[in-house]
Amino acid sequence: MWWETEDDAADMNFNWTDMAGTLHKAAMPFAAILASSLLALNPADAGSVSRIHSSDGQITVSFDGLVEGASTFSLVGPDRIAVDIKGGKAGRGGHAEGMVKSVRQGQYDPNTARIVFDLDRPAVITGGGFSADGKSLKLSMQSVGGAAIKKGRKTFFPPVKFRAEPPKKAYSVKVPLGKPQDTVDLPKISGSDDPSRPLVVIDAGHGGHDPGAISPHGSQREKNITLAISRAVRDQLVASGRVRVAMTRDSDKYLVLEERYGIARRLDADLFISIHADAAGNESAAGATVYTLSEVASDREAAKLAARENRSNIINGVNLGGSNRDVSSILIDLTQRETMNVSADFAKLLIREGQRMIKFRANPHRFASLVVLKAPDTPSVLFESGYLTNKEDVELLSSRAGQSKVAIGIANAIEAHFARKLAQRGSQSSGAGSK
Repeated sequence: MWWETEDDAADMNFNWTDMAGTLHKAAMPFAAILASSLLALNPADAGSVSRIHSSDGQITVSFDGLVEGASTFSLVGPDRIAVDIKGGKAGRGGHAEGMVKSVRQGQYDPNTARIVFDLDRPAVITGGGFSADGKSLKLSMQSVGGAAIKKGRKTFFPPVKFRAEPPKKAYSVKVPLGKPQDTVDLPKISGSDDPSRPLVVIDAGHGGHDPGAISPHGSQREKNITLAISRAVRDQLVASGRVRVAMTRDSDKYLVLEERYGIARRLDADLFISIHADAAGNESAAGATVYTLSEVASDREAAKLAARENRSNIINGVNLGGSNRDVSSILIDLTQRETMNVSADFAKLLIREGQRMIKFRANPHRFASLVVLKAPDTPSVLFESGYLTNKEDVELLSSRAGQSKVAIGIANAIEAHFARKLAQRGSQSSGAGSK
């Protein structure tokens, strides 16, 4: 194709705005045939570009369905901004105003629509994001000197997860899953041989066929980052000798959510920490967050996180977690508020102790109905170490030095938590002896 690279994005000579249409009448018959053939290749589930409006400071792109994401880049000579819509189908034309001279769009590949904004001066995209329903994208645009244009893209993700429609043809691919195991082998316990020392179970989120979030900056996978951080936390705690440690997984394997906290319960753990790395629709979102259990989410973001993470149990429409009698009793036992209170206290301590080494986001303690936290008798938190959609967070979390900093922050909080509990027990014992 003759617009396969960023440098020749301007060669897309069909679907112009009315303002520039008369300049390209000769190219239209061929372009219309080519556009039709490309659109026919698109998956039926892709959202089509339904409306484009541009002005001096803002671009708005609307869709008639969900798309997977968008990325933008700027070009000079001539001056243009290109917007690639992944999981989208190109529409026609668009409104041009101000520094935007014309708008054109076409199908870059069967899964990507490309929109090109021709400008009367150099400009860059400074920010933006998708609407809450994922069906519109707003971008802020600013004119700059031509020398300020740098190669590279800005990437945006919708808050609503893209879902493909089932195939229209009568065929399917099935993978035998087998029945989920009620139990898994218990992991080894590292650290002190003294059984009176408190036991922490560290859960590296995702694993196996479930990669978790995938970063657009280097394609780092959440499952690998969480395992590296979990190992670093374990090694930090073992080196101190103050607590015992077990990991739900120490390799790239898959566990259903109930098996993860089930390991902590079977080991009679004193604390359970599930480590994750989030993704956001806005690349500027950065920093760590700590979640504790609540059936009522603290905000919309927490609710979306729970919906996304709780789907980890579902493959090919089959819920591997199930809902056996043990799980049902766990849900009933959620009335045991003491465990939830201890979890919330530890979350606050983790933020206080960890902030010396870890960058937290605003309002870092949040509440969500996360399945992995539903052990009724084991204080539990889910630690989102950062955002894989943020370039700085990815660089930190994928480096040995960054993983070590996060591990030290978590380990310091764990040791402070158990030191506090030991002091409380000592105080209660002395108080009882004085009566």
